[in-house]
Amino acid sequence: MADVLKLLAFLGLVFLTMTFVINMLLTNFPRIPGDIYIDRPGGLKIYIPFTSALILSAILTIFFNYFR
Repeated sequence: MADVLKLLAFLGLVFLTMTFVINMLLTNFPRIPGDIYIDRPGGLKIYIPFTSALILSAILTIFFNYFR
């Protein structure tokens, strides 16, 4: 049971790191319709790449299923 918990903790850290890196790469990525961008006074900027994430997920799913 402890091995499973260690594996889940490790995978959580890997996914968190990947999310951070991808977010940094997507800040210069062109915004497409469906992505949410909020720019409020006071320096608050929020960018949620909703549509970009769906497209990237579909492409990766097709790619990994093809080579499986």
